Amino acid sequence: MNAEDIWCRPDVIAQSVRLISSFRACVGRDLIAASGDEAENAKALFAAPFALLSHGTQDDPVLNYGNQTALTLWEMDFTCFTQMPSRLTAEPMLREERQRLLETAALKGYIDDYSGIRISASGQRFRISNVILWTVADAQGAKYGQAAVFDTWDKV
Repeated sequence: MNAEDIWCRPDVIAQSVRLISSFRACVGRDLIAASGDEAENAKALFAAPFALLSHGTQDDPVLNYGNQTALTLWEMDFTCFTQMPSRLTAEPMLREERQRLLETAALKGYIDDYSGIRISASGQRFRISNVILWTVADAQGAKYGQAAVFDTWDKV
């Protein structure tokens, strides 16, 4: 499957639905201008100009989604990205701060004022800003993890 076709996978479409609906429920606005077609929404989300990533509910959460912008920033393909513990998106010295952020977002539902340093697969450091982090849940309220979206980043 080509990288541009990742959005066609049933698991990616299902996660896209959860990301779109939980963002709306938590933050009170739309992540994208969604249509009635889940596959088209998944395609739009994957191709969006902002970075979007999410992780699951494991004790050491593993990434389960990254759109093309996130994959480009972290210099990884979808398969490698979605096998990585999310804590590895930050440098070791910044992981404690990241964990506090995740805990705060879990308690409040979302936060919308985060910025921090992240690191790509090749070691490139970049600062992310204007990050919104929220709890991902389905329509019945079952929690699927957390997600982050941001549209501002700079190499450091």
